[in-house]
Amino acid sequence: MAHLSIRSLDDQALAALKRRAAEQNTSLNAVVLHLIDQGLGRAPARSSLRRHDDLDGLAGTWSAQDGAAFAQATAAFGEVDAALWK
Repeated sequence: MAHLSIRSLDDQALAALKRRAAEQNTSLNAVVLHLIDQGLGRAPARSSLRRHDDLDGLAGTWSAQDGAAFAQATAAFGEVDAALWK
């Protein structure tokens, strides 16, 4: 992947890009890359930028019973053994 520097970007344009990044909860770089793709016709104009992580496929998939079972199985991880911290 190549790196690109943008020279002579005025303060208002930079502020607008930063606002858009904050509104979309993403990085300034992601906003600029999306705008470039959009301008080149490589991305739909209405697509929204979304922040993803590796657990997106699991979000919201557990039932209340699954959540309770997980909480019970991992409860010991929240306990501190005072004897180990002497």
